[in-house]
Amino acid sequence: MSANDVILSATGVRMPGIIYGTAWKQECTAALVEQAINLGFRGIDTACQPKHYHEAGVGEGILAACRALGLQRTDLYLQTKFTPLNGHDPLRIPYDPKASLPEQVAQSFQVSLKNLQTDYLDGLVLHSPLADRGQLLEVWQALESIQQSGGTKQLGISNCYDPALFEFLYDNATVKPAVLQNRFYADTDYDKKLRAFCRQQKIVYESFWTLTANPKILADAAVKTLAEKYRRNPAQIFFRYLTQIGIVPLTGTTSAEHIREDLAIFQFELNDRECEILAALL
Repeated sequence: MSANDVILSATGVRMPGIIYGTAWKQECTAALVEQAINLGFRGIDTACQPKHYHEAGVGEGILAACRALGLQRTDLYLQTKFTPLNGHDPLRIPYDPKASLPEQVAQSFQVSLKNLQTDYLDGLVLHSPLADRGQLLEVWQALESIQQSGGTKQLGISNCYDPALFEFLYDNATVKPAVLQNRFYADTDYDKKLRAFCRQQKIVYESFWTLTANPKILADAAVKTLAEKYRRNPAQIFFRYLTQIGIVPLTGTTSAEHIREDLAIFQFELNDRECEILAALL
């Protein structure tokens, strides 16, 4: 990826305009991460959650690709997550479930560093809010301690769809969330209120399930017309529109062809009128 495909977060962290997601890949994770980096991805998203992610496989794939390409750790944006207890398979929890919340966060972080074969993260994300606001702040303060000690460059939260809760976290945080990563679909009205708050506070909004959850958009006549004009496919048109309005999409494709197509979205630009047409679909 070139410098033109990078955005700067509010914390001054350089983030790729599109990120490779690693959920649900299990034993294929290492090979798929290596493929994604070899083909040009420089941002990787994962989680310390064995139920849905093989984080150690992500580390193996990164190491293999970096060795093959001569990349340094600093060439990559690496983001993982702390998953609260209710998000885990009870038989595969990567920390002591009886430990205090701050200890759970610290243990999960150390497991991630070992899995990813790194001594720091670019982004550390809370996988989902805790139902109790006091516990939410307790976990966030533990994440802040990691950031303040240099363990991660920035913090974020995922699966947070309540604007009031997100604003509560923002207002009460010492280290403000730099990233909000949510499922991007019609059921949440595409997070319009949350995205407006993110724009105001210069928080990077990351979208996932961006294609899977939006077949109607990809099949829309206007999207197809733009695809013909630019000689691209509908997925590229939709991804490109999102990047132009400041959204960083995640893609977890296993196809080398689709990876190349995803990275090629920065080779063209939609005009203002075309962006207005696409905005009307959300």
